[in-house]
Amino acid sequence: MSEHPINNLMGTVMENIKGMVDVNTIIGDPVETSNGTIIIPVSKVGFGFAAGGSDIPTKTAETQPFGGGSGAGVSISPIGFLVVSQEQIKFIPISSSNTPVDKLIDYIPTAFEKINSMVSKKNKDEE
Repeated sequence: MSEHPINNLMGTVMENIKGMVDVNTIIGDPVETSNGTIIIPVSKVGFGFAAGGSDIPTKTAETQPFGGGSGAGVSISPIGFLVVSQEQIKFIPISSSNTPVDKLIDYIPTAFEKINSMVSKKNKDEE
């Protein structure tokens, strides 16, 4: 049994989405300043996908012609910058939003700092 035409439509759209959205879209290229601080842009990416079609019945043809379509949309929004310096890691948001995801992103640098201080303390205790 041959492959249905909707598979080709869906495959084409998914390949195009894959080409648009990769890890470098979400976490941008780091920029190093003259004092050694590294600034990494962070974005939020959302996308939607739809495909549909129908075999069109005919009275004369043995096989039914296919009519269909597919589409996708991608949204990329910058949300802030991750600033990594010798002393600390800090997330600087572009806008002040209080969604749970924003709060979680704000907490990540603090969690890294706490883990780092716990590991440093354990290493000093072992010496």
